[in-house]
Order: sequence, then C-alpha cells, then structure tokens
Amino acid sequence: MMGTKLKRTYKFAFFTALYISLILGGSICLFEWIFFEINLLSILLFVLISFFVSFFLIQIRVEIFIYRRVKSIYDSVSLLDSASLSKSKITTDISSLKSEVEKFAKDKKLEIETLLVRENYRKEFMGNISHELKTPLFTVQGYILTLLDGAIKDKKVRKKYLNRASKGVDRLLYIVKDLDMITKLETGDLNLHQDDFDIIEMIENVFELLEMKSAKKEISIALEKNYVRPVLVHGDKERIQQVLTNLIVNSIKYGKKKGKIFVSIEDLNEDHLIIKIKDDGIGIEKEHIPRLFERFFRVDKSGSRKEGGSGLGLSIVKHIIEAHREKLAVESEFGVGSTFSFTLKKAGEYKKLASKE
Repeated sequence: MMGTKLKRTYKFAFFTALYISLILGGSICLFEWIFFEINLLSILLFVLISFFVSFFLIQIRVEIFIYRRVKSIYDSVSLLDSASLSKSKITTDISSLKSEVEKFAKDKKLEIETLLVRENYRKEFMGNISHELKTPLFTVQGYILTLLDGAIKDKKVRKKYLNRASKGVDRLLYIVKDLDMITKLETGDLNLHQDDFDIIEMIENVFELLEMKSAKKEISIALEKNYVRPVLVHGDKERIQQVLTNLIVNSIKYGKKKGKIFVSIEDLNEDHLIIKIKDDGIGIEKEHIPRLFERFFRVDKSGSRKEGGSGLGLSIVKHIIEAHREKLAVESEFGVGSTFSFTLKKAGEYKKLASKE
C-alpha cells in the first residue's frame, strides 16, 4: 500500500483553463470587432464562465485519465498490485505520483529479493538435512539387508553388523534431537531454568568429559589462568554446559595435532562476564564467518563429516545464547586459529563480592 499521501495540485488545470478562456475570449473579441460592436461586459462574462467550466472539466478528466493509466501499469507489471491503488490518492501532481510509484516498486523488488534469498536458503537447508539423514539411513539399511540375506546366521558378523546399525540409529536420533531443540528454542517452547552457578566448576567438568576426545588428537585443553575462588553466573546451567561443550568440541574438531585450547573468563562490565574459547587450529576464512552458525553449514564439508556430529552444534550455541539474551561472537584468522566468545550475566552474589574487593 502506498504510504505517503500525495498532495492535490490544480496548477495544470488552472493554467490550461486560463489559456483556453483567453484564446476563446480573444477570438470572440476579434469576431465582434469585425462584424459587430464590441461588448466588453459580455466578453468578460464569457471568459470567466469558460475559465471555470474548463478548469473543473480538465481537473476531473485528468484525474480520471491518470488513475486509469496508472491502474493499467499496475495490472501489467507483476511488481505492483492494482488492488492497492486508491482513487483518492491519484492527483495531477505527476512528479509526486511518479516518485511514489517508484518507491513502491523498489520496496516490492527488495521484498522479492529477500524472498529469493530465503528460498535459496530453504533449498540448501533441505539439501543438507537430506544428506545428513541419508548417510546413516543407508548405513543402517545396508547392514540390515546384509543380515537378512543370510549373514544373520554367522554370530560374529551378526553382532558386528547390529552394533554398526545401532550406531547409525544413534546418529539419526542425535540429529533429530538437535533439530527438535533448535525448533523449540526458535519458537520459545523450550523454557530456560535459570539459576546461579559456578562457571569455573562447569568448565572443568566439560574438560573431563572431553578428555578422551582431545587426547586422540593430542590437543590440550585448559583454563588460561588459575581462579582462586568461584565465578558465579546466572543462566540455565544445562544449556550453558551444552554451549561450552559444543564450542570446545568444535575447536577440537578443527584443531591441529598437538594443538592447544584455552578458556578464559573476563569482566565485560559491571553486570556481565565474557567467556572465550581460543584455539590454534586451522582457522576460518573470512567469507565463511557470516554463515558459521547456520544449520548444517560446514566450512570443510568432507573433513568435518568424518569427525561426526549432527552439523547443528554451532547453530544450537547461537540459539541458546540468544535465548539468554546474550551476545555471541567469533574472531578467526585462517591458518592461525579461532576465538569464540559469549557473554553471561553475573550472579548477584558474585557482584557483591567483587564490589567489596
């Protein structure tokens, strides 16, 4: 719908009617001068009547003409919708009308471009999820068909294939569970249970959970410095642990052999802390950073799939942090390493202790 109300002008009708009445008046004056005696009063009256009649007829006809022509444009151009055209807004102010139609067309073009971007994203997303689900499904199907073809009679083969099929099912469940969580976070159906907890203790627990995973790549994970006392923050403990786990797992996944990962906690301001996960891994190229938190987006599509995971880890991190109304950031230099950081609200008790020091 056109947002700006166009101003109504009478300039065109006024001057056109004036020219017509003067020409008619002059013609009659000349005619009377040649054939009759000139009657100035009657000529003046005729000129005035001609002017007013011409003015109103021209004004009305031009408005109708413009409306019909513009409606014709609306009907013939797919960007515009003639249903949004209002007669009351069509005037003889052509420049205002032109600028308004151009603005409307520009807005519609932008809207179409946005929809095209979303459509491309949707197609890519459907392709990605199809690929992610297809791989474990075909794996499970392959093992089951092999067993049905006779391999089930061999106890060793049966056990091995059933275990592999079970792993494929676990991967499917992992993907579906992560998708379900993201959907709930986006729609607000997943409630956060926020409380005060010690972020240092949580980080050390995550280190223990990921000790074997990091040891396989000979990557060391540690806090950047020793913290003498607890650092209390406010948030959903379970979800924040998932954020830390996903970010550290990501650093391990793209880390170099015998690399290092450091986690640090710093004061951001009076009310917030910032937690940073820094690695010396392969890093991320600049063009990939804006899409890093999209579902199933992988920088190294071949290598990362070998590492496993649902491809939803960073997307889950983004949605959990946004659900806490906090900030998430990433800095990376290709070949040097990456630093992921997010903010958390300080617990009231921690702020009191910090203010006393």
